[in-house]
Amino acid sequence: MSENRTLPNAKKVFIKTYGCQMNVYDSDRMTDALAPHGYEPTQEMGEADLVLLNTCHIREKAAEKVYSELGRIRDFRDERGPDAKKMLIGVAGCVAQAEGEEIMARAPAVDLVFGPQSYHRLPELVARAGTERVVDTEFPEEDKFAHLPAPRREVTISRGLTAFLTVQEGCDKFCSFCVVPYTRGTEVSRPVAQVLAEARALAEGGVKEVTLLGQNVNAYHGRDDAGRPVSLGALCHRLAEIEGIERIRYTTSHPRDMDDELIAAHRDLDKLMPYLHLPVQSGSDAILKAMNRKHTAAHYLELIEKIRAARPDMALSGDFIVGFPGETDADFEATLDMVKAVGYASAFSFKYSTRPGTPGATMDNQIEEHVKAERLEALQVEITVHQQAFNAGCVGLVLPVLIEKPGRNPGQVAGRSPYLQPVHIAADPGLIGQILPVEIVGRAKNSLEGTIVTAERRAV
Repeated sequence: MSENRTLPNAKKVFIKTYGCQMNVYDSDRMTDALAPHGYEPTQEMGEADLVLLNTCHIREKAAEKVYSELGRIRDFRDERGPDAKKMLIGVAGCVAQAEGEEIMARAPAVDLVFGPQSYHRLPELVARAGTERVVDTEFPEEDKFAHLPAPRREVTISRGLTAFLTVQEGCDKFCSFCVVPYTRGTEVSRPVAQVLAEARALAEGGVKEVTLLGQNVNAYHGRDDAGRPVSLGALCHRLAEIEGIERIRYTTSHPRDMDDELIAAHRDLDKLMPYLHLPVQSGSDAILKAMNRKHTAAHYLELIEKIRAARPDMALSGDFIVGFPGETDADFEATLDMVKAVGYASAFSFKYSTRPGTPGATMDNQIEEHVKAERLEALQVEITVHQQAFNAGCVGLVLPVLIEKPGRNPGQVAGRSPYLQPVHIAADPGLIGQILPVEIVGRAKNSLEGTIVTAERRAV
């Protein structure tokens, strides 16, 4: 029997993941934590012994969406009848951290609630949930990463050529719109040796590209074996030395933590991709101050200029919030000016929504919903103009593309450019796993079309 074959008595866990890349990483690590205890992942909730919702608290009405989903799961479980096998229901992540006891009160079907700092204790919590309702939303003193088992090599292989790797958690910035400091805690960085060990294991499992994750990933200051703090730029240099790791990315960054060492790493490391997600949120100094961002629009633009001087082919991505309390028409126009000045290759934009417990929720001059909607639409039109211009500028270039998987059509493969654009190529699936020079010959709305540049052509 092969090592990764399903065992006849294996229990099944179904995890539904909401929100950011860090939650995707966390869901994988929850699966890893449960594996030694006989749980195997399933994509079918109907065959699950354990159903987990890994939640996110960033978006509007996040908690209500969780309660709605819990109601559907409860109904599904009830429809199975009293003779069906027991299905435990758990809520994890940031909504769980923020509303642990409230979830238990409002959703009697829930057996288990635990925050993002507790998933290394998941097997123990699940065992307890078999006989009692469990809430664990404390911030433990122990390092959860040190207590998590590594995934089996075949599991890493099955997850593909790219992988997320959390290196930093929490936030000390306390932006007035954000709940992260309250749900993820203060900024903590994993030790260098721990990060490198996980990266080596990923490489041994066939991973070619790692994306380093953190709420403020460029605030990374993990300690080396001598107890000295190491910056994200220095960490990237060490990761670049790992055989098999061909590409390095990181997200999400804060402008205040974009230091000279990290900018120099973009200049000096070919493996560090020329794509940077650097949220600004607004182009208005008045709104930035109200948001407690502690930087100005001018500082942000100066930083972009410095980054592009070090890496001229750098593409920028950003986050924007429209309709923050007190935002005037002039403030919004300043945001549009910011988009035009930077020329983002991509960006994420949202209407401001109040998050309970944050300073923004109690501010005066809340903006009417229809005004937020109008501003968001105008902003997204402007962002799309620059995104399409960036994609159009790629046509005719030869870009290194990581071939990741078969394409939608026979005889086609799909990969990613250094700028995270999907690239569709007519080529043999045997090329999957390679990074090849690809001439970009066309573009669609959100992707590129390319042709592999042959060795003969490269020799000309």
